[in-house]
Amino acid sequence: MARMPREPEAFGEQVARFLKRQFPKRAVEFAGPIDLVLNGKYLRLENLYRMVQRQPDHGVRIVENYLELLIEGDSLSVVPLPLSVAKPRIQPVTIFEHLDKEQVAHIPYVNNTVIVFVIDMPQITVTVTIEQTLRWGVQAEDLDVIARENLARYIPDLQMQLVDSIEGGRAAIVAAQDGYDAARLLVNSLHARLAPELNGDFYVAIPSRDVFLALSSAPAEFVTKVSRGAEMAFRRLPYPITSNLFVVTRDGVAGTG
Repeated sequence: MARMPREPEAFGEQVARFLKRQFPKRAVEFAGPIDLVLNGKYLRLENLYRMVQRQPDHGVRIVENYLELLIEGDSLSVVPLPLSVAKPRIQPVTIFEHLDKEQVAHIPYVNNTVIVFVIDMPQITVTVTIEQTLRWGVQAEDLDVIARENLARYIPDLQMQLVDSIEGGRAAIVAAQDGYDAARLLVNSLHARLAPELNGDFYVAIPSRDVFLALSSAPAEFVTKVSRGAEMAFRRLPYPITSNLFVVTRDGVAGTG
C-alpha cells in the first residue's frame, strides 16, 4: 500500500498535489515546509503530519479524510471553532507575503513581528481569520487578551532549564517542542516568573517557533554571544521568527530591532 512521504517537505508537496487535484480552480502555495495556503487560507499541517507518522500504514487515508473535511465544508472557515482554546503565536511580518493581511486576525508586535491566533484541531492547526472573529463577536485586541489567558492555562507551570555561562550570565531555556515555545514570550506572568532567576529585566531570543531562550541583561559579552547564536538559528531553523532580542520588563515587552 502506498505511504505518505516521511520527510516534511515531501509530505507537504504530496498534500499540495492532493489539494490541487481536489480543488483544481484554487491556488495552492507553500508558506513553510508543511504549511500551505489554499486560496489565501493558511493550512498548518503539523498535526496532520504527526498523525500520519504515528500510523504510516494508514497515512494516505488519513490525508484523504482531512481533504474530505475541506470538501464537505468547502473551507475551514465554516467549521465551528471554540474561542476557549484559541492561542497566540508570534510570526514575522513577512508572513503576509503568503497571506492576505486583511483576512488574518492579528496584532502588530515588536521586532517586525505580529501576533496571530490559532486553534489546534485533531488533524490540523487553523489560523483564526477576521471572519471568525466576527462570528465570535470580538475584536482582534479582545482576542489577544483571551488567547494569552488560554495559553497561560495551557502551560500553567513553565518548565525551564537554567544554565550559568562562563561569561557570568544566566539563561533559562524552554523546550517543550509543542509549537508554542516562542509564544511563551506572550505569557503575562513571564517577568514575575523569570526576573528573580535572571537578576531583573531580561532579554528573550525566539529565532524560531520552537526556540525560547531568556537571558540576563549582563554581562555584555554573554549577551553578544547569545545574540550571534540567535542570528545563526534564525537562518538555519524551520519556522523562523526574528534574530532580534526582546526586552522583558515589568511594564511589558519591547524590541531591539
